[in-house]
Amino acid sequence: MTNDHDGVRELLAAWAVGALPPGERRRVAPHLAGCASCAAEAERLRATVRLLDGTPEPSAEPGPAPAADPDHGVNGRPGHGANGRLDDTPPGRADGVLALALRSRRPRAAELAHHAAPYAVAVAGLQALVPEVEGRWGTPVVHDWDAHATVAHLVAADEHLAVRLGVDTPLPLSHIPEGTPAPDAWARRTADVIAHEHRRTPAQTLDTWAAQAAALLATPEAADPELAARPVTVMGLRLPVADHFVIRAFEAWIHTDDIGRALGLPVPPPPDEHLWSLVRLAVRILGLALHDAPPVLFEVTGPTGTSWILGDDTGPVHAELSMDPVDFCLLVGGRHAPDEVPRGITGDESAARTVLERAASLAWL
Repeated sequence: MTNDHDGVRELLAAWAVGALPPGERRRVAPHLAGCASCAAEAERLRATVRLLDGTPEPSAEPGPAPAADPDHGVNGRPGHGANGRLDDTPPGRADGVLALALRSRRPRAAELAHHAAPYAVAVAGLQALVPEVEGRWGTPVVHDWDAHATVAHLVAADEHLAVRLGVDTPLPLSHIPEGTPAPDAWARRTADVIAHEHRRTPAQTLDTWAAQAAALLATPEAADPELAARPVTVMGLRLPVADHFVIRAFEAWIHTDDIGRALGLPVPPPPDEHLWSLVRLAVRILGLALHDAPPVLFEVTGPTGTSWILGDDTGPVHAELSMDPVDFCLLVGGRHAPDEVPRGITGDESAARTVLERAASLAWL
């Protein structure tokens, strides 16, 4: 019974997103009927999946995943229009197909703490893009990854925080020698996960990623700011759990944008409130990296434009640097080069360039 209990518990995240094959689904159902703790965990995970999909709370007990509907897809996800797209909106419109899809499936982020809401929305954004990738999973995207490998990379990246928060991972372990530097260990792990997922179908990789994302968003730390204030070290960065959720949002959005660009589809930036969460965290980390640099007044423009002094603030400001919030995030994410990113500079250009170069050096995506 103990082994069955442990085995079923490992399947619950996949069950919650409807990713289990019929045989394993039949194994889960009777166990949930007789095990109160697993039934509670299953409902918590299913509620998180409903949150991601923006679907209403059902009145019935948890059951098998809903079947696909020809007009509305699965779990309320948009279906394809007559031309095989999410709807008949022509590609390239300013409020393109993904913006429309996101508006129809925005997570009920009020059920999450402020720090986890950006990740929930970023996950929903990639889910909205998935129907557009069908048949094009081999499209080159970024680095040497195709679209399939990019999602596999997200599985590996999210895994680090998931493990710290007690989420079980179904992925095989990597054999990494003890003492391997964190960047090298991370590169080895992501390569192993990509190789593993390339032996599976894109649908299976998506199911693994979605189940892990749902499990992360179902952790107590995703709903409780006090629990999320606990610092943990993830990929060499020791930060509060709350900040690691924001980093997960940052990476999910960046790679969704990568895939969208590769397919010629506009991906909208995060909602303003979430975008500013990304900006504030990036500025905080950048400030630590610039503690001994010439001081620069750095302004991020926009409706709630904010400025900071970056560098050694004991002396006079050497330069003023202004940037758009999306451009700044793309610079920190490694998608803009320091000498090409749009910006405004007055004063000492070398001091401003130090800020730009140090920001680009933070890229880990």
